[in-house]
Amino acid sequence: MPCPRLECGSATDFIIRMLLSVALCVAMLAGCTDSADKTSQPQKTYASAADLDSFCDRLPRAAYADFRKHKASDDWFEVYEVEPGIFAIYEPFQWQEVISYLIVGTESALLFDTGNGIGDIKAVVEQLTDEPVRVLNSHSHFDHIGGNYQFDDVLSIATEFTLARTGGIQSDEVRMEASPAALCKSLPVGVTEANHQTRPFSITETIAEGDVVDIGGRRLEVLHVPGHTDDSIALLDRDAGFLWSGDSFYEGPIWLFFPETDLAAYQKSVAKLAAVAADLKAVFPAHNTPKADPALLMQLRENLDRVLTGKVEPVPVSDGNVEFRFDGFSFLMRANYHSLTTDN
Repeated sequence: MPCPRLECGSATDFIIRMLLSVALCVAMLAGCTDSADKTSQPQKTYASAADLDSFCDRLPRAAYADFRKHKASDDWFEVYEVEPGIFAIYEPFQWQEVISYLIVGTESALLFDTGNGIGDIKAVVEQLTDEPVRVLNSHSHFDHIGGNYQFDDVLSIATEFTLARTGGIQSDEVRMEASPAALCKSLPVGVTEANHQTRPFSITETIAEGDVVDIGGRRLEVLHVPGHTDDSIALLDRDAGFLWSGDSFYEGPIWLFFPETDLAAYQKSVAKLAAVAADLKAVFPAHNTPKADPALLMQLRENLDRVLTGKVEPVPVSDGNVEFRFDGFSFLMRANYHSLTTDN
């Protein structure tokens, strides 16, 4: 879920927009619930869009108390084995709080996303498995493809949006991800705000809806769930009852305000995820917390339908966006969201 793009303009305008973007990112990463729950459930409270200092103060998230930190953790990544052979590789000190997942089978391993590209994710992966590793991205936003360049085998859906990002990204948008405002600790040695970028990578195999990645002892079915981006996917292990949801769902504000976001497609994809919820034991989201209750997918569908039929009052936030708040998650949309869906 990358931070909002900064438009060109005067130096003053740039600074103002940057501060607004920082504020929005902080607000969106704080988690969410009603104000009455702030004392009993601090990990789900809302942050004000003007609260620039709250991100680091909210760490560690309470959800991680349920797991033991793995010895493969380093100064940038925290690693947790959330189920046998399933490792959440978490970047807690950067405002995206992105989570990549290493899923280890008996014959190979799959790395679902590679994070921001700030830390050395390959070095972490090599401590977790000796099996050959393939990468599969939940989608092509820069906070999920940052470490792709370190791996020889990269599987992906190949839309125009995807292919445009294989050449790397060098922009103020990406550099801001390594700025002091985005961090709770120092950057790894050799990484600076000035040199941070998303490096080019190659897609070695394309995948599509219904494809199955067999890693030995675990079969991972690809679900194409466009909406957040047109190349968004989820992974489903039907036998185990596990779903990796990417950015289609996570506990916190779900970002649906990008030019590449299609709300009509997202509504259909959410219904698709909710349809398998009854058969799931756990959902593994790509941000904030590593394991979520599948029942939240039903609430996601119900509340999105309410939003898109005008039954929920939006809360204005910075950068001209609006937020729809529920218990455990929210939707961040553009103020003209009604014009962006054709189904309602």
